[in-house]
Parts: sequence; C-alpha cells; structure tokens
Amino acid sequence: MKHYLGVDVGTYETKGVIVTGEGVIVAQAARPHQMMVPQPGWAEHDAERDWWGDFVFVTRRMLAESGIAPSSIAAIGCSAIGPCVLPVDREGRPLMNAILYGVDTRATAEIAEFNETIGEDVIMRTCRNALSTQATGPKMLWLKRNRPEIFARTHKLLNSTSYLNFRLTSVYAVDHYSAGNSAPYYLPEKLAWSDELAPGTIPLSLMPDLRWTTDVIGHVTPEAAAETGLAAGTPVIAGTIDAAAEAVSVGVTSPGQMMVMYGSTIFIIEITAAAVSEPRLWYAPWLFEGQHAAMAGVSTAGTLTHWLRRIMASDLAPADAIRILNEEAQTSPPGANGLVALPYFSGALTPLFDAGAKGAISGLDLTHTRGDIFRAALEGIAQATRHIIETYASAGQPPCEVFAVGGGTKSQVWSQATSDSCGFVQKLREKTWGASFGDAFLAALAVGDVYPGDMEKWNPVVNEVAPDPATRATYDRLYARFRGTYEVIKPHRS
Repeated sequence: MKHYLGVDVGTYETKGVIVTGEGVIVAQAARPHQMMVPQPGWAEHDAERDWWGDFVFVTRRMLAESGIAPSSIAAIGCSAIGPCVLPVDREGRPLMNAILYGVDTRATAEIAEFNETIGEDVIMRTCRNALSTQATGPKMLWLKRNRPEIFARTHKLLNSTSYLNFRLTSVYAVDHYSAGNSAPYYLPEKLAWSDELAPGTIPLSLMPDLRWTTDVIGHVTPEAAAETGLAAGTPVIAGTIDAAAEAVSVGVTSPGQMMVMYGSTIFIIEITAAAVSEPRLWYAPWLFEGQHAAMAGVSTAGTLTHWLRRIMASDLAPADAIRILNEEAQTSPPGANGLVALPYFSGALTPLFDAGAKGAISGLDLTHTRGDIFRAALEGIAQATRHIIETYASAGQPPCEVFAVGGGTKSQVWSQATSDSCGFVQKLREKTWGASFGDAFLAALAVGDVYPGDMEKWNPVVNEVAPDPATRATYDRLYARFRGTYEVIKPHRS
C-alpha cells in the first residue's frame, strides 16, 4: 500500500501525518516549540532546532510507532510558517535565527523607505501588494543593513518550507505562492524574481528557484534518509506556506471558497477567478498555475489566548488552562458584559496595516471576571475578522462558502462569535489535523495518485456553525465600539 507523508511547522508546534491513498491517517505525531521574542517587535525561530529538528522527531516517531515501511511512502510534502527570512551559508547552514512572518515588525523603517523611493502606488500596481510587516523584502534589506557580517556570508535567503526541502533534497526551491510575499522582489505578472523596483539592494542570486507547489523538486538524499529514517530517493514536492496547505486540507479549490484558519494568527484565504489588486488585502498566485488567491490576517489570535493563559491562569495546569478559560468564557454573555478588546498585541495586519497598533481591553470594572476578559479577547478577534470580511466584500469578493479549520475551532465561544459577527456559516470538516494533512494530499496529487476533488472523500464536512440572529444587534453594537476604540487609542499610544 502507498502512503504519503505530510509535515507542517507552525508557530508553536510541528505536526506530521502519514496518510493512505484513501485519506486515512495511519500515523500522526506532534512536537511543541517556542517562538522567541528577543525584544519587542521581533519574532524568531531556531531553524535547525525548531524546523529541521522537529521534522526529524515527528517523522521518526511516526515510522517507529506505525511500523510503516519507509519505502511505502510515495511522496513527501512540507509546509511551514511564512513568510520568513533565513540566511544560510554555502553549506545551507543557518547564519542566525529565522525572522518570522508579520508578527515580526522590525523592518518598519525599510517599509517606509521602499514606499518613499519606489512609490506606494508603483509597488501596489507591480507587486499587487502594499508593503507591510508580512513582506519579506523589507526584512531582507533590514538584514543587509543591520547584520552586514551575516549578509556578507549569505548564500541563499530561504523561508521555512524551502529550508526543510533543502535539508531533505539539497535543492534550493520555493513555491510561487510563498514568493508572492516577497515584494518588492517578486513580480506576479512575470512569475519571476526581479530587482527592477529596487536595483542594487538585494542580489537575486540569493533567491531560491521558483516552482509550483506540486512540482517534485528533488528526492531524499542518503544523508537526510539517515537522519529521518525515510527511504533515500523518495520524491519531495515544493510545498508551501502552512495556511495554504491548511486551505487544501479543507477543500478550498474554487473561486469564492474561503478558509478561515484559527491558529496563532487568524489567516484567511479566498480563491479568486482573477488577480485581485486591493491594497487592504494580500495577493499571491495560488498553488497551481493560472489560479489566484486573496489573503488577510489578524496578527495575534492563538498567541493572544496563550498570553492570557500565562498571565491570568498560572494557577491552572497548562494542559487544562485553555479548556477551563473557554468554559469560563461561556458563562459570560455575548458582549462580555460590556468589554471591548483590540487584538492588536503584535500590530495590525489587514486591512489596517498598522505595525504600531496596540492591544487593549476597554470597559473594565471591579465586577468583571476572568471569563469576561477571555471572552472579550475571543470576540475582539472575531470583530477584527469581521473587518476583514467587510474588506473582501468592498473589493467585490464576498465569500460564497467558508470553511473553518485550526485549533481555535474547538472553542465554541470563539467560532460562534465569529459566525455571529461576520454573518456567515462556517463549515467544519471531519479531520482537523490541519496543514500536514493538506501536505500529504498535495504529495499524493503531485505523483498522480489523487485528483483535486478527492478531498471531499478524504475529509467530508461534518458540522456547521451558523450565525445566531438573536446576537446580531449585540455584535453590531460591539463592532461599532470596536472600530471606534481603535480610532480613539491610535493618537495616544506610545
């Protein structure tokens, strides 16, 4: 029997699955790690320990516990957090910790400089993306200016998935969807790297080769086989960013279909019939040639719930804390007894693009409980999600079908508040293992063993979260206060 291996590296955890050709998960494993915040506005991972070390750990554990022969694995697909920046030397060794995605806001000066020298309108027209903390181009320039000794030794600038693939195959490659986050150095019209907008800044020789997600870029080397327990010669696909693989895992394949991913961040992907140029959203070529995607995100979602757990629930066992906090939040009514929370604890991504935005909890008095505060945080994330959905609608791209995925879907308060606030039905599929399951499907697709529509059989819809009409007026009032609170606080933040 053939099997397919999928591994996804997230912000706080790596997950892996081994799946049959019918979509049956026959092995799974996970390993936690930490996001490092060496100073405010920075976010990092140790690529060797957190990315490759986790890949080796979960792969070896799955092979050992399942007894599956490595030779039965027909293809491997990886995904990981993105967009990230990792400089490596000529041997592919990391030269520093990886700079993470939009939660890392260190390159605001470089964003402002690009906008000034190139022109915001030119960047938007050429790259189809406004520059934000999600873009890797400004972070590459930050690296050149602030770590010149490292930049001088840099052979390639990789992201998380391309580093995993290099360790597996010794090939430097990145998929077009991931590259779409590399403004101003990637031109979607040409599907190519280019420095025409910023000549003389970053050598294009540092960029990995561009491929489509399901392209087989290489095969497991003998060295990688020895480390991982995999069979040498196993095909490895280009893979993609975790959120895109998560969208695949819930069957987002057609224009108008949208994924809402409840993870460390909220990340939203909608497939569109044509390229969308909307400065308040992100654009990238989709995983397959000729397809497009419009994306959006809230920078702190699961990260905010973990922060609240640390500061409000140190009396609870870590394994039980989030469950208990959610139970306490259920005892608080919609509207959290008058509290409004802004979830901008790591700045604001779409549609505000405000790296200096701050988190806030407004309306507190001595009667409020821990459950009220936790519910307010979840509702604040839901209100930020509503702001994004309104942006899609104003861009002429309202979703026709919404699929929800991620750990946050286990929170009844959070998922219901999102449907109530946004006014849409969220469909939930049977398997919630997420991006690594999508990676396994993409691997099977790459070698011709499944078709795109087979995800309906691999992962059928089993539940829906529909908006409750009784809460609409409450959440409309809350949304008005939510938007107003941001505007009031903005001029006075430090």
